Amino acid sequence: MVDTPTMHIKQPASGEPEPKGWLGLAFILPGFLFILVLFLVPLAMTIWMSFYNWPLLGRKKFIGLANYSELLGDMQLWHSLGFTMLYTVLVTAAIFVVAFPLALLVDRPLRSAGFFRTIFFMPVVIGFGAASTLWMWLLNPDSGVFAQVLRGIGLIDSAPRPLESFWPAMAVIILMVVWKTAGFTMVILLTGLQGISNDVIEAAKIDGASVFSRFRRITLPLMRNSMVLALVLNVTSSMLAFDQFFIITQGGPENSTISAVFSIYLASFSSYRLGYGSALSFALLIVLVAISAIQFVLLRERPEEG
Repeated sequence: MVDTPTMHIKQPASGEPEPKGWLGLAFILPGFLFILVLFLVPLAMTIWMSFYNWPLLGRKKFIGLANYSELLGDMQLWHSLGFTMLYTVLVTAAIFVVAFPLALLVDRPLRSAGFFRTIFFMPVVIGFGAASTLWMWLLNPDSGVFAQVLRGIGLIDSAPRPLESFWPAMAVIILMVVWKTAGFTMVILLTGLQGISNDVIEAAKIDGASVFSRFRRITLPLMRNSMVLALVLNVTSSMLAFDQFFIITQGGPENSTISAVFSIYLASFSSYRLGYGSALSFALLIVLVAISAIQFVLLRERPEEG
């Protein structure tokens, strides 16, 4: 009988972390510092400032919950929240209506699929400020491309001015945002489509399932995670919309397109009330967290669907 040699593994001293533990901490440290410096510290400062009457110039004064009491009766704030909710619903629906067919189109095994993916995604890399400025130039009633093309083909005699009425201005903003962001949602939905096994689709075809039945009973349920992610990201970004309203409509016509973030800007940097603006910011954060939580609860996978 041969004796098997025994391996002796050196155990770390009591209370001393294993080397792998230090290595894990080293890997997460940059991300933790990023979150700490760019999120947690500004959040703490915002909450602290919200309890003060904090003018841009002059001495600050502690006023407790007075800013929060004021925002409950701020009709401009409630109007901006209502407008932001309406905009969020319309633009999110429009993005999905455009992005889903695009994802289905570029998911097909065609040689040109990569080219179209690039073309559809290109507007995403443009910043909202640059995109809004570009559309301001396109919509210019005197020298804009849209007006010149419509006059050139004889459809109009005078240049349209869509920014002078609420619904045309809203349509312009939604059209610009869909053009700018639909490619990003397309990529998220495309990831969900490519995660569906071909074996499942082939089995459904053998069973005689129609195209619509396969889409409703297989594609949509298996894309749940991708759709939830895309929905949450689109709703959050829409609730935080600012650049397009600040640049294109300037809040008009008649202050009807002032978003929630725009109202925070006006309170902080037009009225110079940094404390009240901080209270508005924290209240908007609470609203966003509540909306995101509701979305996750309503769209989470049920046990019977798993």
